[in-house]
Amino acid sequence: MTGDLGRRITYYRERRGLTREELAERAAMAPGYVQYVEEHPDTIATGALTRLAGALGVTSGVLLGGAADRPPGPGTARAAPTLKKLDRDECLRLIAPGGIGRVAFDGPDGPTVLPVNYKLHEGAVVFRTAQGGQMDRTLRTGMEGVEVKIGFEVDQIDEARREGWSVLVQGPAHLVKEKELDEVTGAGVTPWAGGERELYIRILPHQVTGRRIHGL
Repeated sequence: MTGDLGRRITYYRERRGLTREELAERAAMAPGYVQYVEEHPDTIATGALTRLAGALGVTSGVLLGGAADRPPGPGTARAAPTLKKLDRDECLRLIAPGGIGRVAFDGPDGPTVLPVNYKLHEGAVVFRTAQGGQMDRTLRTGMEGVEVKIGFEVDQIDEARREGWSVLVQGPAHLVKEKELDEVTGAGVTPWAGGERELYIRILPHQVTGRRIHGL
């Protein structure tokens, strides 16, 4: 049975697009050992953990879960950090795999930002929420033809390298009508929060901007 350490190693390996063999080569260890560590809940020696963390571009503490309950990016910036603008195509490429993003909108209780699981489906951002929730109440304006524009943000922080990127999508959000559900259910959006979240919302990306920060 896979333990938390194995799941984290697998996550960061796959996020960097590495096979077990490639990770093993980077960490100077046998591929079979990498497989064993990923698939079993046993602890490993400090030296092996350090080599795996270095090969994955993270710290040993991250692999051990020490950063699980704190916001990302508390460390200092790299020397001479550079902020680069990203074009629309690059922004969409970065967010295309889906994952967790944040929606920002003027809700019934004031400015609101909520995390959501999303997919990029047929050129639109698709996510699910609960009936009667803040997004539902915001979008049901009761006025025909009125569009509610919202912001949607996705980012990724590489703490070990002090690098990262952020993409902002802005555009009208629409409740997906029952007759259109077949078009979006194929997106495969599965909310981590669970519960009855059968209301699909689609954001049309009218404006897409992004930034990447890196050092010398």
